[in-house]
Amino acid sequence: MSFGPPPSMYTQSALAADQTRSRRRRRLFLVLAAVVAFVLCLGGSLIWYHSAGRTGARDAKAMKQAPDDIRETVEKAPVSPEGRLVTEHFTAVPSSKPVYAPGTWATGKVVARAVADWIEGYKIGTDYDKTAWKLRLDGHVCAVSRDVTADGRTAVVVQPPPAGGSGKAANSDKEGVCDEVVMVDLNTGKRLWQRKMPSADFAFVTNTGIALTRGVVAVAWGQGSVAYDMDSGKRLWNTTLATSQCHDSGFAGGRALLALVLCGESTDARYRVEKLDPRTGKVIWRYSVSNGIQAVYLPSADPPVLAVEAGDTVVTDLLTLDPETGRRRATISMRGYDTKCGQESYPGPFFGVLDKCDGMVVGRDRAFVMSKENLDDDKPADSITAFDLAKGTKAEKFEGRPLQTVVPVRMNGDDLIIYRDSSSSVQPAAVVDWNPRTDKETPYLLFSLPTDEEYELSDPEQSDILYEQGHAFLANRMLERDEDSPKDPVLSLIGVGTAGLKH
Repeated sequence: MSFGPPPSMYTQSALAADQTRSRRRRRLFLVLAAVVAFVLCLGGSLIWYHSAGRTGARDAKAMKQAPDDIRETVEKAPVSPEGRLVTEHFTAVPSSKPVYAPGTWATGKVVARAVADWIEGYKIGTDYDKTAWKLRLDGHVCAVSRDVTADGRTAVVVQPPPAGGSGKAANSDKEGVCDEVVMVDLNTGKRLWQRKMPSADFAFVTNTGIALTRGVVAVAWGQGSVAYDMDSGKRLWNTTLATSQCHDSGFAGGRALLALVLCGESTDARYRVEKLDPRTGKVIWRYSVSNGIQAVYLPSADPPVLAVEAGDTVVTDLLTLDPETGRRRATISMRGYDTKCGQESYPGPFFGVLDKCDGMVVGRDRAFVMSKENLDDDKPADSITAFDLAKGTKAEKFEGRPLQTVVPVRMNGDDLIIYRDSSSSVQPAAVVDWNPRTDKETPYLLFSLPTDEEYELSDPEQSDILYEQGHAFLANRMLERDEDSPKDPVLSLIGVGTAGLKH
């Protein structure tokens, strides 16, 4: 199956850049690796809305979100941080070519994965390798969003049925085109609606991105864009390259909808960022990026934060904007930091990279960014620095440990959920909550990972790392079989929950 120009991810030229890793199927044993001297409060999650003052995970208001709001949960510490297995799934890889799994989403009952041309949901619980549902798609997944609605829905872009195959859609005979949007209920696996994108003959896996904001699904592919009503699938608005020399390169969603607009040719490209009314596409404000910028990413739509490559091939600065006016608030140098924008380990810019910066998380008034890795065994492997979005200054810092890197996962109210990898059976992998105002670290889960898989699972460039409603999930994005044992399925996903009993 081709994904269209440039060459398919399944070609030998694309695969040559990747080293074949030895993988063995191994039963996962989760162990208690630390002793805590206190019992933490009952686990669970709340829905969080920002209010006038600074709030943390423990004092955030519990307010009900609308079903089509983008989900923002606040976690409480579990009864015990001792980890136990709640999900483990292996996937068959039938050939020496890798299978790509670009999306992972979790609800309270199900964790779902987009793999090749299907989405599959797995139950979370003691029966840890039970499939809840499987949704076959017309073609391969081309773009995914990390966003999930408050009632557990998300959307993906997929290829149409193969040319000449049964059920072929009209005008779908261009190989590699990605022109179908599918809305999915993650709890049930139900296909809620599916729509063909207009004038999307040049939408490919290399240039297509999808974003969700309240009530709206928006897709852009460099030469056009389209938005749909989240409930009905009704088209709300769309643009095409023919109408302007400037076009929507991609979107960032969540609490707002930002568009990255590209004007001119690649040799003389000029960027601007626009905040849009999601239902009409009307521009609320514009911010023009300075000339000479090689690339722009949108790690957050609200508050608006831009990550730019200025004179380099990696992110050099963060630009923070006023959410009401679009005026620049601060410029933050990324020298010594690793935002990991667009650095997922596929052999190309696949599945939508504009809003994916795996080395940073943006909160209401802070941006939390990983430092570059320190290879000195006697010093912390890395750290996470909190930057004040209004002032652009360093505010707080969370140190990793020697041989144990720390990765920002997501906000938890005004706290930050962090994943820390293991360095030995004595120092386990951990999910912790960090309160930057008090510098307090609260352990949520402590567990061990399979030795053969630990490096890939703990690397945010290679795996999805999630924490949702008391469960941690680590999922490889690229599944490759072990050529020494080619018939063995490979680990796709593991999930960890608390071993403590609720009282």
